Amino acid sequence: MQLSRQGNMIKNPEDLLKQPTVLGFLGLEEKSEYMESDLEAAIIDKLQVFLMEMGKGFLFEKRQKRFTFDEDNYYVDLVLYNRLLRCYVLIDLKVDTLTHQDLGQMQMYVNYYDQEVRTEFENPTIGILLCKENKEAMVKLTLPPEANIYASEYKLYLPDKKLLQDKLREWLEEVDNM
Repeated sequence: MQLSRQGNMIKNPEDLLKQPTVLGFLGLEEKSEYMESDLEAAIIDKLQVFLMEMGKGFLFEKRQKRFTFDEDNYYVDLVLYNRLLRCYVLIDLKVDTLTHQDLGQMQMYVNYYDQEVRTEFENPTIGILLCKENKEAMVKLTLPPEANIYASEYKLYLPDKKLLQDKLREWLEEVDNM
């Protein structure tokens, strides 16, 4: 109820994350397979709407940001900055189920940004894996609690109106029973 009155209040990194992130505005068909580059291109085409879906304070910096160490190149899909939290937000897009390798890759990206890019006046970098299917138990087992990395499922479309109404009634009954 507080969220409905005040909107998304961002005080901690966890407050940035919507669960799920709804990407219906992209106009992508719900099909069995598409590539991460398709998802990324659709987001860039509708960047303003994507930033609004992500929440308050987001600014776009770069797509496919390359960084190099030990003569290897690595690319993070989207680099945003959140002016309210004063930190970089790295987003990696996954069109499949989240894996522990994805989490390790994001940990490397976050560590790189914290060590090589972030200034002393900025807060620690946040990593977000936007994935078709999240495995919350795997996230908890793979990452330490202070990792500042989050996984969020995305949905290309909201459920139908009837299902949403039924869910809302269910939530309101839970609140009334408290």
